[in-house]
Amino acid sequence: MNKEGIITEGPNVAHGHDSAEGHHGHEHHEQHFIWKYIFSQDHKMISKQFLITGIIWAIIGALFSVFFRFQLGFPDTSFPIMETFLGEWAKGGKLSPEFYYALVTMHGTILVFFVLTAGLSGTFANLLIPYQVGARDMASPFMNMLSYWFFFAASVLMMISLFVETGPASGGWTTYPPLSALKEASLGSGVGMDLWLMGMSLFVISSLLGGLNYISTVLNMRTKGMTMTRLPLTVWALFFTAVLGVLSFPVLFSGVVLLIFDRNFGTSFYLSEIFIGGKALPHIGGSAILYQHLFWFLGHPEVYIIMLPGMGMASEVLSTHSRKPIFGYFAMVISMVGITLLAFLVWAHHMFVTGLSPFLGSIFVLLTLLIAVPSAVKVFNWITTIWRGNLKLNPAMLFALGFVSMFISGGLTGIFLGNSALDIHLHDTYFVIAHFHIVMGVSAFFGMFAGVYHWFPKMYGRFMNRTLGYIHFFITFVGAYLIFWPMHYEGIAGMPRRYYDYSAWESFKHFQSINGFISIVALVVFLTQILFVFNFIFSIFRGRKLTTKNPWGSTTLEWTTPIRPGHGNWEGDIPEVHRWPYDYKDDGNGNDFIPQTTPLRPGEEAH
Repeated sequence: MNKEGIITEGPNVAHGHDSAEGHHGHEHHEQHFIWKYIFSQDHKMISKQFLITGIIWAIIGALFSVFFRFQLGFPDTSFPIMETFLGEWAKGGKLSPEFYYALVTMHGTILVFFVLTAGLSGTFANLLIPYQVGARDMASPFMNMLSYWFFFAASVLMMISLFVETGPASGGWTTYPPLSALKEASLGSGVGMDLWLMGMSLFVISSLLGGLNYISTVLNMRTKGMTMTRLPLTVWALFFTAVLGVLSFPVLFSGVVLLIFDRNFGTSFYLSEIFIGGKALPHIGGSAILYQHLFWFLGHPEVYIIMLPGMGMASEVLSTHSRKPIFGYFAMVISMVGITLLAFLVWAHHMFVTGLSPFLGSIFVLLTLLIAVPSAVKVFNWITTIWRGNLKLNPAMLFALGFVSMFISGGLTGIFLGNSALDIHLHDTYFVIAHFHIVMGVSAFFGMFAGVYHWFPKMYGRFMNRTLGYIHFFITFVGAYLIFWPMHYEGIAGMPRRYYDYSAWESFKHFQSINGFISIVALVVFLTQILFVFNFIFSIFRGRKLTTKNPWGSTTLEWTTPIRPGHGNWEGDIPEVHRWPYDYKDDGNGNDFIPQTTPLRPGEEAH
């Protein structure tokens, strides 16, 4: 270990086996710029495409939240800079009510789907699955390329919707009918909603192409010796994420297609007995509740599509930087199986106030509380992993610890909302906003940041600036709690979400000072993310160069590839695996880790 705490390579030598003919890195001729960087079929380049596209969307989505936080925090104040950015939608520096709802809608859509689903899974599933299972690439590199370009096409449609005359979709990120099903319902129910629906359809296709590829790669492309019980927890998490997506996204797709039919072809899947201006519309026989069932059958697994990659990466980072084996490997895998199964059985806890049968509601209460059990197992195992470990508190480790903190505090408030009697009071209040932003938004971002800081050297051959990483972590961690924790108290007091201006209500206007404080902190946290983006881009070109294959002293296969691996990852044979991925112990040569490629010693038992 050198003076900077970076572990240099030990004497362990990777043992190889014959690889598929024609896949050796040196056999690939130099590619044209377009095929190497744009229409690439290399999983490493595609992961970078997903990451950079996700970062761009994250900036846009977060900026939208800053704009509507200005309105919520200072409803009587004008901000000329908003007119500079938003033009007609913020005349005189004050946000229009119509565009306020459009910003809320697009903020949720962008961050939930385009950043924390495509950006997170697309980046790390592409980067880590072939690396960590010992594959040259994905099962279908061409399908992998298509998954990114369908995502890009969806991004283009969503971006166009921001510039149409009537504005983007404004029916909430859930786009409940009838507001989303009737073009005349509001400005944001017009062309912007059509573009939203088409964009989401392309997004679902992208997710399915990617998910099928990830599942196939994990099941069929593992190197010699890489049994399922030797897979890193990161791969297990990304595998279950893909399973959730493949099984649940088609349901959202069907819901979106039926909504397109209601909007454009005169059907009545979701509409019935609608009056506009005293005139009855011809729609009859539909049910808006049907859409809620279809949406939330994807919507709740979506929570774990977002959370599971962070869980896997946090497990990897905590073990590596604690210099300890992960505690309870099999319990961690079984808990992910439990989360995956229960994720499909709890969707109606979003619908306790829709007139759901109280008996049926009690079933969903039970299932909702049950899902806390595998989550608690994971938390216990993370805490036990770092207990008495030799902690290396670099930015990746800090964000992994922050992930655990956010997951605990956000998850505990979910127990309140999982109780149908309490949820009737708390539903659609700021308590819900606080809960899901902490547990699904902030903690997922912390998992993503941990992954970026940890695997950045593998992606770009350089390190990110550690000092800027520390600043990024501490401001984001403290700021996230300062933003969302006060919202719990506003929600308990009954303060509803999605209101444009609370100052007219005597019951809520005494929260104005808290709302102003939250808005200021939100701006500070947003500017801190710009600092991260600067660190990310600067480090790609000017960061400290990686000088050893395995800078963190990790045991998994990605750190056996060259510092700048070509298409095919390993120059010679693919390494053979002999042990589980968390052998952090004395190897007899002065190192405190034993790579998966090291054969078992005489008398040593496999884990």
